[in-house]
Amino acid sequence: MRKISAPPLDHLLSLSDDTGIIQHATHDVPNRSTGYCSDDVSRAFMVALAKLELEPRNETAAKLASVYLSFLHDAQMDDGWFHNFMSFDRRWLDDRGTEDSFGRTIWALGYGMRYGNRDSWREVCGRMLEKAMPRFADLRYLRSIAYTIIGITHACESELKDPNLCRELLRPLADAIKAAYLANRDADWQWFENEMTYDNARLCEAMLRAGLALRDDELIAIGLRTFAFYERVVVENGMFVPIGSNGWYVRGGSRARYGQQPLEVASLVDAALVAYECTSDPAFIAVAQLGFDWFYGHNTDGVEMVERGGCRDGIDPHGANPNMGAESTLAYLASACALADRPAKGLKIAR
Repeated sequence: MRKISAPPLDHLLSLSDDTGIIQHATHDVPNRSTGYCSDDVSRAFMVALAKLELEPRNETAAKLASVYLSFLHDAQMDDGWFHNFMSFDRRWLDDRGTEDSFGRTIWALGYGMRYGNRDSWREVCGRMLEKAMPRFADLRYLRSIAYTIIGITHACESELKDPNLCRELLRPLADAIKAAYLANRDADWQWFENEMTYDNARLCEAMLRAGLALRDDELIAIGLRTFAFYERVVVENGMFVPIGSNGWYVRGGSRARYGQQPLEVASLVDAALVAYECTSDPAFIAVAQLGFDWFYGHNTDGVEMVERGGCRDGIDPHGANPNMGAESTLAYLASACALADRPAKGLKIAR
């Protein structure tokens, strides 16, 4: 089993400035013309906090976390929603961000409430999340709902939690994903939709986390059942082969094998670790490790995807994409932090 250490932040630091994190790169060179987005800054904030959990005196991670939280604070609008895209010259480019960017930001705020190592960060995250609560009812897309659920469950574990409010917020969101599963499942298709697209295992993770928070065995059972189905689809002969973006996987069709994205690894790792938390079954740790090995050449092309803390932007039919943008790099860093060895504690699974 691979020994995993706290990952280096070299490339993350290259992509970041005093505003946020640049979205894309040409090879390992940040492409400033692509600007910033709340999606990536939210992911980056969580990575910086995870690094601080591993290395509390890491000044680089602390500085980055402060920059990222400042970006998200500026992104929040008067009605609680968030902008997503900002140009390099610091102009917001959208009237309103997407539902996914909203959900990922809520996820980051809940994570910040739980893992922020400064009182000020936890307080700011809590205020921002509270301001956004009236917008939860506006969410319609399953992944946006799943990201929001994950954020709420982290908030429920924080020192600032209001258990009753957490349960009130979680129940309708969890019921929405449960209803989608019940509407689409059959004996041969244990899934939430008629196709598998992106960030798939986050749906399973959301059910598991909501089930733990609500003490709802049915939600946990749905999470485990759908994760088992997903695992059967994406693990081939002991290798993780993510659903590709070049066609996805429509029920009754053939699954796309290319356009493999690193964020699929991160979602698999996190879902597997939460499944372990629910069951204490070490097989889930093995699944998480198997997914992580995708970064290190245990993939369809036998290519190592990481270098100096950066990650290539997926595997296409012609091979690995040489560019190392924010989303891919953050997927690698988040997975490495989640699986990193912790002295005297062993593997930490309560992400």
